[in-house]
Amino acid sequence: MKKEKFDVTGMTCSACSAHVQKSVAGVLGVSQAAVNLLSNSMTVEYEEDKTNAAAIIQAVENAGYGASLKNVPSASSSSAAPQKGIGMEKQLAGMKMRLIVSFLFTVPLFYISMGHMMGWPLPHWFHGTENALTFAFTQFLLCLPVLYVNRSYYQKGFKSLFHGAPNMDSLIAMGSSAAMIYGAIAIYVIGWGLGHGDSVLVDEYAMDLYFESAAMILTLITVGKFMETRSKGKTGEAIAKLMDLAPKTALVDRDGIEQEIPVEQVQVGDIVIVKPGARIPVDGEIIEGISAVDESALTGESIPVEKKPGDRVTAASINKTGTFRFTAKKVGGDTALAQIIALVEEAAGSKAPISKLADKVSGIFVPVVMTIAVLSAVIWLLSGHSAAFALSIGIAVLVISCPCALGLATPVAIMVGTGKGAENGILIKSAEALETVHSVDTVVLDKTGTITEGKPQVTDIFALEGETSLLETAVSLEKPSEHPLAEAIVAEGERRKIFAKPVTEFQAVPGRGVSARINGIKYLAGNPQFLEENGIPWNREQGESLSKQGKTPLYFANGDEKKPLGVIAVADVVKPTSQKAVAALQAMGIDVVMLTGDNRRTAEAIREQVGVNRVVAEVLPQDKEREVAALQENGKRVAMVGDGINDAPALTRADVGIAIGAGTDVAIESADIVLMRSDLMDAVGSVQLSKAVMRNIRQNLFWAFFYNAIGIPLAAGLFYPFLGWKLNPMFGAAAMSLSSFCVVSNALRLRFFKAPRQETPVSKTEVSEIPIKENIVIPESKGENCMTKKMIIEGMSCGHCSARVEKALNALEGVSAKVDLENKCAEITVTGNVDDAALTKAVTDAGYDVISVA
Repeated sequence: MKKEKFDVTGMTCSACSAHVQKSVAGVLGVSQAAVNLLSNSMTVEYEEDKTNAAAIIQAVENAGYGASLKNVPSASSSSAAPQKGIGMEKQLAGMKMRLIVSFLFTVPLFYISMGHMMGWPLPHWFHGTENALTFAFTQFLLCLPVLYVNRSYYQKGFKSLFHGAPNMDSLIAMGSSAAMIYGAIAIYVIGWGLGHGDSVLVDEYAMDLYFESAAMILTLITVGKFMETRSKGKTGEAIAKLMDLAPKTALVDRDGIEQEIPVEQVQVGDIVIVKPGARIPVDGEIIEGISAVDESALTGESIPVEKKPGDRVTAASINKTGTFRFTAKKVGGDTALAQIIALVEEAAGSKAPISKLADKVSGIFVPVVMTIAVLSAVIWLLSGHSAAFALSIGIAVLVISCPCALGLATPVAIMVGTGKGAENGILIKSAEALETVHSVDTVVLDKTGTITEGKPQVTDIFALEGETSLLETAVSLEKPSEHPLAEAIVAEGERRKIFAKPVTEFQAVPGRGVSARINGIKYLAGNPQFLEENGIPWNREQGESLSKQGKTPLYFANGDEKKPLGVIAVADVVKPTSQKAVAALQAMGIDVVMLTGDNRRTAEAIREQVGVNRVVAEVLPQDKEREVAALQENGKRVAMVGDGINDAPALTRADVGIAIGAGTDVAIESADIVLMRSDLMDAVGSVQLSKAVMRNIRQNLFWAFFYNAIGIPLAAGLFYPFLGWKLNPMFGAAAMSLSSFCVVSNALRLRFFKAPRQETPVSKTEVSEIPIKENIVIPESKGENCMTKKMIIEGMSCGHCSARVEKALNALEGVSAKVDLENKCAEITVTGNVDDAALTKAVTDAGYDVISVA
């Protein structure tokens, strides 16, 4: 099965797109065809052994339209500039010229035709029965330029009509042609009447020429089309902005020579140089240099991310500080940016299930309207009214009917919605997924990597003789170990610039702990049983309290002196935004279920922290899909949120699969929605965006159906016998023009959608020193009297900021500080008499705001 995208030309309304789709779907070997009127494109899935692109293009041409294979350039190529935007600018320029010419002749035409009724002054040669022919022929001549500049309505409209697939242009062409033909006949009748002295006949036809209706219909329709096209151009702004992010050139090092080349010439393996302020041209891995990189264009995260050798960088990110070099890993259409653009374009071109009714109506709309117009004219003619009255009714029905409003109701909202999602790091793969999300009533969350950070971190330090000393011992003991919890302690030490000392006689006891000698002294680390087996008494109360919180306590002791040193708790900590995200989902009436392979105690501890409705613990990865299926069997509509690795079966089984924290991995096949950031609030944002889009689509569909349901009967004269309401064809044309414009304008309101964001990040770690429990039997502490504080700081945005704050704090005597840029906080160890006011003053003098000190 092959999937290809085509550009389609000649479509003007939903009837056109419906006919093209029907024609292509009828080709042998085509399994699915989706036509997008908004982008004038078509996506077709077909069997290569049964048909090919040429046969599909021929089917489109046989239907009366044009088609060609879509050329999809890479996002980083200079040719990837928004060609659609250039084409639309050209189209708008042509429409503007048509409008100028149309108004130039329509205004005097309208003045002449209506002046006598409005009491406006007219030259004497337009007054009286004897000047009726001059009066009529002048209008005819003024009408001709308007018809000529708007001839595309006739070319496309009659072409579609002759192919058996009438569209909106057919309605306009038929309505204005009927008015012109009637006016031309009226000129002959006036000439005959003047020649035979029948002044009554002359006056009757001189007042009902309808030339002004023909010109005004074309002019007003073009006004509406101009406004609609200009508004539609804004629907693709998100994609255009993404395409504009990629730089056009790249600075590479080839054979020791720095040279600037077009970005499309960058090859995998090239050494690329990025200087401060420059955008990264392709995806790669840093080999030299350290910098802060702004990835907000792709992830929506406003805080620059520190990058060092070994870290990956993505195209379109901005280098904020130092110069670095990286090896190109993905170029052209393989970059993250190119894949994001492809996903957004594909989603924008797909169809939501809610659009099926509009599509069905659009397919038969124009023939039905034409039938109503003919029947209305005939019925009024047979009821004794004049031919002019009946013709006016028929023309009004033709020009007021608007299949475009129906056809645009869904795709404009889908395009704006998917584009807005991309701006916020929410990649929606299809319109169906976008529609389904709004109706979910249960969200299933994987714990590891979704609710939690996905890797163990130090959460608490309870030191009996000084925190720095304890952590130094812990890092030295755990450095040789391969246990994941040991990695967390070593990482915490590196973060605080505390490094391991050499150890000897290292020994790991499975299920118990480790022991080693540091400077000749034996130290132990492990569980309470391990310490007790080595003759070190320990009260387990503190450890039990930590375990109930879902944390793993590690106990440390001096083995030679049989003396406890303290406890370090390690846990896979909850992400700062998880609790807020769960609360937001529940506020929308959604049940939140957590699936985890952890034991029930840990699962319950996480449940208490984030407030999920239900927890299913000790679930194997292969059993997650079964849990989702069970919920669906109970009538639930389920969205599964996971990291897209072990959760693939469950993501596929769910009504909507959401892969969180995918970063640059935008090709997760099992998910319907990909969240670029590892933030559960984006899952909330996807639900809120879906609800906003669906609300907008319903508003559009209601307006489209309501407009036609009221407008067509009014134009047909249904209210004339009772209320005397009769619609002038000119007002019908104006109403039709405005209807499409209103639908597009309403969809553009989605551009103001704002995804929820956590405003104040919460620290990932809570490091504190607890007084010695009186029931722990140990010698009196001889350690230093120190205190640990945590300061929340506002205003830091890059590595330079955090370095400046750290320098200001460490300049104080007796203060040791480490600043965490990501969490906007500083962990401060005070060993002297330094109060909070002095700490605050040091930071504020450096130019930053202190929110709290605790």
